[in-house]
Amino acid sequence: MIKRVFDLCTATIGVLFLSPLLAGIALWIRLDSPGPVLFRQVRVGRHGKLFHILKFRTMSVQPTPQRLLTVGCDKRITRAGHFLRKYKLDELPQLFNVVHGTMSLVGPRPEVPRYVACYPPRERDLVLSVKPGVTDWASILYKDESAILGQAPDPEQAYIDTILPAKLEYYVRYVRERSFWVDLLIIFRTLRAIAR
Repeated sequence: MIKRVFDLCTATIGVLFLSPLLAGIALWIRLDSPGPVLFRQVRVGRHGKLFHILKFRTMSVQPTPQRLLTVGCDKRITRAGHFLRKYKLDELPQLFNVVHGTMSLVGPRPEVPRYVACYPPRERDLVLSVKPGVTDWASILYKDESAILGQAPDPEQAYIDTILPAKLEYYVRYVRERSFWVDLLIIFRTLRAIAR
């Protein structure tokens, strides 16, 4: 209950305080390339329930389904998108997910069903026992994930074989060690990583 109250109050204040910035980013995306302001994607939430994660759109709209991963200097990324992704501003709409209750400020990052299916059963049950978060230990340590995958011959296979298992270890660590103070520490280190 304390975590939910903290999430709701912080996310609501964040939305109100950042509303001019959110409006400015939305206008920039509209002027930069045709398509919607927001990008919605199905992710796996608590207890395996599916939900739509919200992000600012950073890529051009494609007529056919594209690969799930964005790697290196992907040609689909728009001019505004490069800036938004670099400073993680594309993640700001997830504050609305937090207000809605489908996400928490801190928790294991939600994956698409395709990658959750790769989790070992025990770890999957543990990780999905809590709400997914906007940030966590893995988000801080793998903030350059796209650049890393851009150097791999098969980015998706590299993600499944190397990065996903490593991130899963951090997800499990968070669930086992979670507390209000751990959440505050992760939020602080996330802001510090972005500032750097």
